[in-house]
Amino acid sequence: MGVPQIRTEEVSALIYCRVSTTKQKLTGSGLDSQEYRCRQYAESKGYNVEMVFPDDASGGGDFLKRPGMCGMLAYLDAQRGKDYVVIFDDLKRFARDVEFHIKLRREFANRGAKIECLNFAFEDTPEGKFIETIIAAQGELERDQNRRQVKQKMTARVEKGYWVFHAPTGYKFTTDRIHRKLLAPDEPIADYLREALTGYADGRFRSQAEVQRFLESKPDFPKDLPNGKIRAWKITKILKNPIYAGYVQAKKWNVSLRRGHHEPLISFATHEKIQKNLAEGARGPARADFSEDFPLRGFVTCSECGNHMTGAWSKGKYKYYAYYRCMTRGCSQKSKSIARAKLEGGFEDILKRLQPSKRLLDLAIAMFSDAWNSRLELAQAERDEWRRQAEAADKSLLELIDRLVETKNPTVVKAIETKIEKLEREKFALVEKAAEPLPNVGKFEECIELSLRFLSRPWDIYKNGSYAVRQTVLRLAFSDPLTFTPEGVYGTPKTTLPFKVLGHFDNQKCEMVL
Repeated sequence: MGVPQIRTEEVSALIYCRVSTTKQKLTGSGLDSQEYRCRQYAESKGYNVEMVFPDDASGGGDFLKRPGMCGMLAYLDAQRGKDYVVIFDDLKRFARDVEFHIKLRREFANRGAKIECLNFAFEDTPEGKFIETIIAAQGELERDQNRRQVKQKMTARVEKGYWVFHAPTGYKFTTDRIHRKLLAPDEPIADYLREALTGYADGRFRSQAEVQRFLESKPDFPKDLPNGKIRAWKITKILKNPIYAGYVQAKKWNVSLRRGHHEPLISFATHEKIQKNLAEGARGPARADFSEDFPLRGFVTCSECGNHMTGAWSKGKYKYYAYYRCMTRGCSQKSKSIARAKLEGGFEDILKRLQPSKRLLDLAIAMFSDAWNSRLELAQAERDEWRRQAEAADKSLLELIDRLVETKNPTVVKAIETKIEKLEREKFALVEKAAEPLPNVGKFEECIELSLRFLSRPWDIYKNGSYAVRQTVLRLAFSDPLTFTPEGVYGTPKTTLPFKVLGHFDNQKCEMVL
């Protein structure tokens, strides 16, 4: 009789691989090399590898936040009653935290899975558990030390004026010979942000909603919603971020606001004006349901109640008709329709009358030239005064810091810190103003050309412009909304200063002296 053969049951194995950084996942071969070594180990042991579960750097020490580890535990749950060996390349891939190491060991034990590591032999003895805990603690120590070192290096770099986090919208990281990794404007997105930030500061965009619609209208600007919209909180974040003014800070690391080395998109004075507008919140929000069909909606008011008129389409027997109406409850003109052609035609006449003659434009040029020369004479004196104020602010800062060091009262410390932060921002604005070069001779022609282009033909710009351009013309030409009366005529328009001055000269029949 022959000797009976003993049948050995095949052992099933699972492999877990993990890299420490996302860069290793994208550009390195960490996961592949780990899997290869683990498969070689399994083959030498005669194990049958059923699945491989990889993880990148996500989740940190908590294994429940790692997709690969969660997937492995779920796989074991689905195979209850079947014994598995889980293979790791290195004990540090298991858990670099003593607490989570013990918890993970328990999770595998509850599922009947055996753990094997290529460079460490697990032993169920007091001595083996002690050594295992020491190695896990060493891994936790190394991780905490690395985290501390990275934080210290990043903090030091922010203190030197460099941005170390993800590049904000409108910027990208470039390699500079002197500064190494440095932010640089990412065009054309940066150009859109310049216009949006400056527009909100000077009143072209009267609300964050208008800034949002402007940026959403730009096809190249990144959107974060499937419908092509941008979340409102992102607009607020952009408006509040001092990085666009060339400054960096890291409040969570106690790094105060300081001048950065990257190129700013706006001046610090413009940034401060934006913060003031955000804090005041006095400007009326733009309509969310704006329509290019009714450009005067929200600008023309009812003479009876003083409220803004609205516009809408009304369905007739055969077609739709466009009307403006006052919808104020209790107003005698409520719901009385005014044909769009009539209301907008009267506005057209008003805007056309604002276009001055060539004689008045020549006079305006001469006036602007005199004003420009007078302003230049004052510019140097103002710059000297800004320098003096900046030096005074610097001296006050030093005095406040001395007081802060001597003070122990928490309430007083908080008050002094708040005052220091405010004074620092004021100093930044003063230093920036004092450093601005005086305009050259050619700057006058450049500025006057843009101004005269608008003053000479406001109606043409309005007629041919987009909805946003038309709204800008309304704000630049009129200081107050226009009033429409029940008789179908406009009240006396209140124009802005340039048109008011030109209108005054026109009424006086002034002659320009050559």
